[in-house]
Amino acid sequence: MPTVLIIDDNRSVAIALEVLLSLQDISAVSAQSPEEGLSILEKTPVDLVIQDMNFTADTTSGAEGVELFQKIRKRHPDLPVILLTAWTHLDAAVDLIKAGAADYLGKPWNDQRLIATVQNLIELGQVNRALQQRLQRERKQKRELEQNYDLRNMVWQDAATERVLDMACQVARSDVSVLITGPNGAGKERIAEIIQANSSVRDGPFVVLNCGALPSELIEAELFGAEAGAYTGASKARDGKFEAADGGTLFLDEIGNLPLAGQMKLLRVLETGRFQRLGSNRERQVKVRLISATNADLPAMIKAGSFREDLLYRLNVIQLNLPPLAARPDDIVPLAEHFLGAGKTLHATALAALQHHSWPGNVRELKNVMQRAGLLAKSSEIKASDLGLPAPLASMAAADVELDRDTIEQALAKAGGVVAQAAAELGLSRQALYRRMDRLGISRAG
Repeated sequence: MPTVLIIDDNRSVAIALEVLLSLQDISAVSAQSPEEGLSILEKTPVDLVIQDMNFTADTTSGAEGVELFQKIRKRHPDLPVILLTAWTHLDAAVDLIKAGAADYLGKPWNDQRLIATVQNLIELGQVNRALQQRLQRERKQKRELEQNYDLRNMVWQDAATERVLDMACQVARSDVSVLITGPNGAGKERIAEIIQANSSVRDGPFVVLNCGALPSELIEAELFGAEAGAYTGASKARDGKFEAADGGTLFLDEIGNLPLAGQMKLLRVLETGRFQRLGSNRERQVKVRLISATNADLPAMIKAGSFREDLLYRLNVIQLNLPPLAARPDDIVPLAEHFLGAGKTLHATALAALQHHSWPGNVRELKNVMQRAGLLAKSSEIKASDLGLPAPLASMAAADVELDRDTIEQALAKAGGVVAQAAAELGLSRQALYRRMDRLGISRAG
């Protein structure tokens, strides 16, 4: 059951609030002085504070309430505080709202509005605490990953990326084949490097072949090697990638581009560890950890007859799906700062533009954008205009979004007059909503 602390020297006010809150299954404790209230806060878990603005007889300045709020804010910065004030204290209450108070209510208060405010703030506090717990848990998991594994200086913050990294590190010690799926530029090769770095063959070679970067007639020679004269231009024998990766890891990127003949030979290598160079009848034996990656829909290719189903089963003993950057939003800013390098900072407009862009080119596109901005920006502070992103997206991200009167009043009505809740519904800070209310002549008193 949530608990509310009432700090008011008028016992009848405290009793009335206790009864009102108890009808909503909300526990209440009372204090008749600021000192007693602060003492209770040190000993008792509290979800919300309702405090008066005056505690001394014949005092109406509200200074005592201001001092109490400041002490609560200093000791418990995340604890929501509702101010109870007579209209003569309105200016002081507004100043405290700007300083972080959750809301203010005039005496005598409206029971319905007070309960709506309390319930909304308690629910918001529970959500925030759950979020903080999740963030703490994620930070702990991130530290453990960084301490226990070689992550090749990987930069990330998003939970979706962490899940991929965690799985990659778990499977790294085994020698099973791993298939990494995801769009171009998402960072699949970096995941492969992390698997290699934490594997039993970490000291062996890490060899990369992009199957989509070579003509189909040359891929087999690249994979398995060729004897002199095996094909036009082969003037001498050459090792293939499998031989180069012996005792280590072979990473085959864009595996979906491997022609069917090459797929059949690759399947045999995976089954036996043996292969033949092009133009040779002699079998060679290697021990290679295979990691492959693709942005293609391999099941669809199997149906179309362009990819072998039995090979897919061999490749994806473990499958890791790396989402596109747009699906890992918490990675965007850390990566942008990393690519930007020391001596440069990101202005708020740049941060907004980065987070609103769809990143069709994923991490590769972000790296290019930040390197270009770092070189061309005239200031050490990078603004949205320096990023070179499509104008509509950049301007939308940088704009101070205006809301009309009807939209704000509807949000306030839906929130029962609770400004903090209405601001959250509109995607604004409480202070930003107050500014818009003032501009449009909407009463803060609700």
